[in-house]
Amino acid sequence: MKKTYKYYWEDFPVGSSREFGGVTLGKDEIIRFAREFDPQPFHVDEAAANESAYGGIIASGWHTCALAMRMMCDAYLLETASMGSPGVDSIKWLKPVRPGDTLRVRSSVMESRPLESKPHVGLVRSGWEVFNQNNECVMTMEGHGMFRRRPAA
Repeated sequence: MKKTYKYYWEDFPVGSSREFGGVTLGKDEIIRFAREFDPQPFHVDEAAANESAYGGIIASGWHTCALAMRMMCDAYLLETASMGSPGVDSIKWLKPVRPGDTLRVRSSVMESRPLESKPHVGLVRSGWEVFNQNNECVMTMEGHGMFRRRPAA
């Protein structure tokens, strides 16, 4: 029996958007992630971070990316006919993410088309904006996702 999904390529038309998330970061979580993946002093050492241009501990940009991915999975991606991604075109870290910040994501579909080489697969180019609790954009990303097309009835 074939698996059915809530969302297929056809459910991501150009111009559509969705907002999701609401993850609050703690200092210990920021430091734990950074120790493992991005151990720069302003991520892991409070004294060094206080003396840095940031004036305190900030989250790694890669941590922000990982959180955006997790929020996307929890909001809808795990219910899609996703076939993965051929990549991300751009990431920009616009403002530091600090302990106590609460992040949410707005995802917008910029382009969508069936793949010529695989007509049963659609390619979606999306833009993501990550905002903090003050509605400040802290990160933007653009990239592609591949989704199975809805099976014929």
